[in-house]
Amino acid sequence: MPKAKILASLAVCAALVQPAIAQQPNDLPLKIGVLSDFSSVYSDIGGMGNVEATKMAIEEMGSSMFGKPIELLTADVQNKADIAAALARKWYGNDNVDMIIDMPTSATALAGMEMSKQFEKIMIVTDAASSDITGKSCSPYTAHWTYDTYGNAQTVGKAIVKNGGDSWYFITADYLFGQSIERDTGDVVRAAGGKVLGSSKHPLNNADFSSFLLQAQSSKAKIIGMANGGGDTINTIKQAAEFGVVAGGQNLAGIVMFISDIHSLGLKLAQGLIITEAYYWDKDDRSRAFGEKYFARMKRMPTMNQAATYSATLHYLKAVKAAGTRETKAVLAKMRDTPIDDAFTSNGKLREDGRMVHSMLLLQVKKPEESKKPWDYYNVLAEVPGDEVFRPMKDGGCQYVK
Repeated sequence: MPKAKILASLAVCAALVQPAIAQQPNDLPLKIGVLSDFSSVYSDIGGMGNVEATKMAIEEMGSSMFGKPIELLTADVQNKADIAAALARKWYGNDNVDMIIDMPTSATALAGMEMSKQFEKIMIVTDAASSDITGKSCSPYTAHWTYDTYGNAQTVGKAIVKNGGDSWYFITADYLFGQSIERDTGDVVRAAGGKVLGSSKHPLNNADFSSFLLQAQSSKAKIIGMANGGGDTINTIKQAAEFGVVAGGQNLAGIVMFISDIHSLGLKLAQGLIITEAYYWDKDDRSRAFGEKYFARMKRMPTMNQAATYSATLHYLKAVKAAGTRETKAVLAKMRDTPIDDAFTSNGKLREDGRMVHSMLLLQVKKPEESKKPWDYYNVLAEVPGDEVFRPMKDGGCQYVK
């Protein structure tokens, strides 16, 4: 090819490539994706409530970033890891989504985290609970915001054993979440000198708990630990009442429970349960203000996951604004450097392993006659500092911690 034509061809190529090179990432609209459960066992604790909480945070930041409207995408992962991975791959790779939030189960979270690592983009887990998310399965691009199985075991499990509940039988959801609850709570029970007498495994979104409850009754354990969540926990408690479990001298432990569960059960069934949550709408003026604002939109008070989704989105957007870029590492550095102080927590700190450390509330469900207004469900027994709740970073086995 003549030299003149070669130079002309190079000039054309340069002209075609130049706009892509010159274009700054901030020229694109900032995009946030909510991957949630909209139709199954965890839809009450996250679902559309998490979408609304995300919108509230976006609105609080003025609904725009770098001069363009912030865009929000949503999808139902159907609690399936393969669907979570496929959606995360599409959103990160094709749709220029900058941050994905929620992830309703530990399996979907871990699948999405692999895509987050592949595309080097941020994922914030506000619903899934396995402590492995910031342990052996950690990612440099993931933040775990709300709670985890280790922290709940340290809070609820330790309190129950201290009060004499030293023999346990678990009814466990048969996937990573339930297995992590049983493992982490069992460790707490044994460390305190108690015994784990056995467990029964059930499928996710189970309807009939009769056989599992009969096994738990026959174990004679003082405490039946519900190593499940959402609708599965509600069904366990309802059917335990039908079987006369508590009347027979055994007690139920709700290791992972939410205010939406108490609302569904009613105080008559739920009274006396000792549980832990990261957020309670009626704790103080700031939590009440957020709860009432959320209630005006959703006609129900937020769960801790929904309050956490608001908090995490707000913290992320503040970090993007402060960093002046959407670039992942710069935003994560700003998120770690900045304390979390909002309606969800006033003492939060994002660690290098991805764990957002904050205090947890030890709560007891009120008797019906103690409740003075709608959603007045808890007596706050203690606020446990985050350093006493969450696993020390050195003990987690996260390979990215220096």
